[in-house]
Amino acid sequence: MKLLSTLFVGSTLALALSGCFAAREARIESDYSYAGAFRRYRTYEFVTGDGLAADSSKLGEVLRDAIRTRMKVQGYKPSKRRPDLLVNFRVYEGDMRFRGYAQEDIARWVNAEKIEDDETPAEQRTGYQPVRMLLAEGTLLITLIDNRTNRAVWNGYASGVTVPNGTQGELVLRRSVRSIFDQYRVFTQGYLEGNNQESGE
Repeated sequence: MKLLSTLFVGSTLALALSGCFAAREARIESDYSYAGAFRRYRTYEFVTGDGLAADSSKLGEVLRDAIRTRMKVQGYKPSKRRPDLLVNFRVYEGDMRFRGYAQEDIARWVNAEKIEDDETPAEQRTGYQPVRMLLAEGTLLITLIDNRTNRAVWNGYASGVTVPNGTQGELVLRRSVRSIFDQYRVFTQGYLEGNNQESGE
């Protein structure tokens, strides 16, 4: 009996440690458009089309469900009629060269109520500082698209994500989505104040 309990504890610890190592190896990054009207966005819908975004398999639905959960937590509501944001996601296999940008934290940018558009004078623009990256095998990319302008306003990605079969794979995807959205600390305007008022009643 003691041997069985020791084996159980040992195997549980090994699983926990392997989860930690997987999380440590995954690289989480994000970048955003200075033209994003982040204060205006309230609603979203998923992009339909080819690939995993249109996939009705278990893993495709797990990803959509995990994204829905995070969008709800941050105050966004689903809408099929003219949503503010379109959400697209894709899983890439193999290593991938990717161009990101060195930027200040998006929450700081949004809180400063900055926005740049075609009318912004060149000397007042922040400017993008490209960073070339080699993303390790297995990258989950989530993109938020401004439905009005049809331009991507935010990319979040986790590289080095290995998705095993079964429930363990679902867990990995949910954790990856959570880690990616930790980079997008933007709540809909007034949402936090509304929640605080509700909790105070």
